[in-house]
Amino acid sequence: MSQMSTDTLVVHEIYRSIQGETSFAGLPCTLIRLTGCNLRCTYCDTPQAFTGGTRLRRAEILTRTLELGTQLVLLTGGEPLLQAGAWPLLSELCDAGKTVLLETSGERDISGIDPRVHRIVDLKAPGSGESGRNRYQNLPLLTPRDEVKFVLRDREDYTWARELLLREKLAERVHTVLFSPVFGALDPKDLVEWTLADGLPVRVQLQLHKYIWGPSAVGV
Repeated sequence: MSQMSTDTLVVHEIYRSIQGETSFAGLPCTLIRLTGCNLRCTYCDTPQAFTGGTRLRRAEILTRTLELGTQLVLLTGGEPLLQAGAWPLLSELCDAGKTVLLETSGERDISGIDPRVHRIVDLKAPGSGESGRNRYQNLPLLTPRDEVKFVLRDREDYTWARELLLREKLAERVHTVLFSPVFGALDPKDLVEWTLADGLPVRVQLQLHKYIWGPSAVGV
């Protein structure tokens, strides 16, 4: 691993908003969105982050993030773990006293991440078109600090997620299991009814930012 590969990262945007998802939803949050993703989910809402961005030194990213003044910081993408500098950046944010979240797909290896980080692992259901890419070796690495997210398009996705949740006892391994409907594809009322009927120990979540600023808003 070269010095340049860890000292710099390609950044799509850094901005202050509220956290739109996870158990931290609604809290003031600084989002660091890195450029690049190796998956192409059918419902992806951030294709603008596939390319472009600006290469910045980690020290500059850290400075700009701390200047925004929120206690909560999210590193996301794209897929942030495609860039080797993500690991030391996460540790530096923790060293600065921040509550640090990492949003990553279920395809990337989550070992070696600073144990102070809250890892939000997005396991891909069949409706994503990428369920064959899930890295199930990550499941034994999950801790009570982490969260697992399922984004669901339909009943088939829900059934798949329910079976994985129960088979792997995910609710016993992590802080929160999140079931999220694909915006505009699955009626949240249906998802709530299914989870209640099955008595699942999950948090049904909506993408709060889309309800505040609209489904096509970016950088908010």
